[in-house]
Formats: sequence, C-alpha cells, structure tokens
Amino acid sequence: MSAPKIGGKWGDLVPRAASGIAMIVVGVLAIWLGGPVFAGLAVLVSALMVWELMMMLAPDRAANAVGLGIVAAAVLVAVFWLHNPFGLIFLLIVPILAFVYARGRRLVSAAYAFAIMLTGYGLVALREGAGLTIIFWIVVIVVVSDVAGYFVGRMLGGPKFWPKVSPKKTWSGTVAGWVGAALVGVVFVQFGAATSLIWISPLLAFAGQMGDIVESALKRSTGVKDSSALIPGHGGVLDRFDALIGAVVVLIVLTQVMPLPLTEG
Repeated sequence: MSAPKIGGKWGDLVPRAASGIAMIVVGVLAIWLGGPVFAGLAVLVSALMVWELMMMLAPDRAANAVGLGIVAAAVLVAVFWLHNPFGLIFLLIVPILAFVYARGRRLVSAAYAFAIMLTGYGLVALREGAGLTIIFWIVVIVVVSDVAGYFVGRMLGGPKFWPKVSPKKTWSGTVAGWVGAALVGVVFVQFGAATSLIWISPLLAFAGQMGDIVESALKRSTGVKDSSALIPGHGGVLDRFDALIGAVVVLIVLTQVMPLPLTEG
C-alpha cells in the first residue's frame, strides 16, 4: 500500500523538511568546526548564489554565470588567504563583472552580487572574530523567523504583507517571525548576552524578511519561480539563503556602530 500523499497548502512539507534537516546538520557541523570547513561552506554557498543570480538575470549567458560563480569562489578564497583588510577590495570584482554581464538590471545585479560576497566574507569574519555563538544566533534567528512565518502564515492566513511581490507572505506570518526572533533574543539573554539582543533580534528578522522580499521581486521581474532546483522543497540556494543575506548585511552594518551584544556589559 502506498503512503498517503500530503496535499493542499502542506504539499511541500515533506521535501522541505527533509532538505531543511540536511542543511541544518551540515550547517551546524560547519559552524561548530569553524576554520577551513566553515570557510569552505561559505565559499561554496556564495559561489552557487552568484551563479543562480546570473542565471536569473542573463539566462542566455550560462557560461558567464558559471564563470562568475567560479570567480566568486576564487575571490573569497583569496580574501580569506590574504587575511588583510586591504584584500576586501577584491570583493568588488564580482559585482563589477555582474554589472557587465547582466542583461539589464545592471545596478540590481551588482548590488545583489556585492551583498552575496559581503555575506560570505562576513560570516567567516564573524566566526573567526567573535566565535561560533554569534553565527548560531544569526542562523537561529533566520530559521525561527522563517519557520514561524511559514506555519503561522498558513494556519492563520489573513492580509498579505506585500501581495504584488510575494503573494504568499501574510502579516500574521511576518509578525510571528518577529515574535519568534524576540524569543530567541530572550533565550540568549538568559545565557549572558546583553538585553539589547531582545530588540536587535527582531530587527535582524525583519532584515531577513526584506532579503526574501528583494529576491522575490527579482524573481518576479525575471519571470522565474525559483532561483534553481538544487534544493528539494526549497528551490535554489538563493531561495534558501536570501533571508540570511539580508540579516548578515544589516548585522555587519550594526557591528560598525555598536559592540556585538552577545556579552553583558
């Protein structure tokens, strides 16, 4: 007897959950180990996202997309190897090439490519400079916000958050993401983090949601449903990590104007 199929609004739950568990296992292990393992994962994911970005913006230039993905990986490896602040200038190579190769939307292409590169670099820099706690914090915020939004949005429904760009997102799911992130902040405060984490966590959740909205707008403008089909139930790598891009970019900005709030003081 065949297993019953899950249909309706929960139809993608099984492949989504299976892929999600696999990503969590790989991600947690890489974050825990740090060093070359985590850096290697960041390089791979960043390169795949750059490839997907260019395939969306210039699908008739597949070779260029592959080439730019390889360049993205090489640039990040070089920056990590140089371990010099002046080496960060090399991160601009990829957005410049994205600007050149994109079919229209050149500024969008360059900006998004830069955000991807900054995220790949930033995650490794934060892991090395501040330890694994800050990486777990930001990842947990993004995951909890996404999961809370997914389930609450489908259970409660209600008004759409931005129907023209992301018709599935509801206000109930969006607010649930903020609440979930705040609770993550509360948990970290119990283990010694500064109380400011309680308001910073929802801010990063919102930044992550905006990262998702930006990618949704990009997909709608290019007429694609998913950035690729690499991850069952999730679409592409960019579909899965778009929120992380938004959250990490905002976190990097925050670290320039305030101390990291993971210790009381």
